[in-house]
Amino acid sequence: MNATPITQPIEPKVGCIATAMEIIGNKWTALILRDLFSGPKRFSELEKSIGGCSPRTLSQRLDDLEEHGIITKQSFAEVPPRTEYTLTSKGEDLLPILQQMAAWGTKYSQPLCD
Repeated sequence: MNATPITQPIEPKVGCIATAMEIIGNKWTALILRDLFSGPKRFSELEKSIGGCSPRTLSQRLDDLEEHGIITKQSFAEVPPRTEYTLTSKGEDLLPILQQMAAWGTKYSQPLCD
């Protein structure tokens, strides 16, 4: 089955998709974002909900997302110390993309999504 040819460019200028993939294309990043859409999360909550991601990798992904302005990190001066991660408005703009990814996954990977 051949795809229907697209007459208009998908991206307004070359490199836009590459830029998006630089930010959200790393393994675990979409799952981190998925979990943050339900509200602020602590590191341990993300670690538990994602499963299979090493603490070092999770920490790197969170640092990358913070560096790109997708999430904010807030530390509370408590004992024990508490840190929460929250989506920024820039991060919230990724919701339709993740919803489309979920819809595609539902359509083509049904056994994995049940």
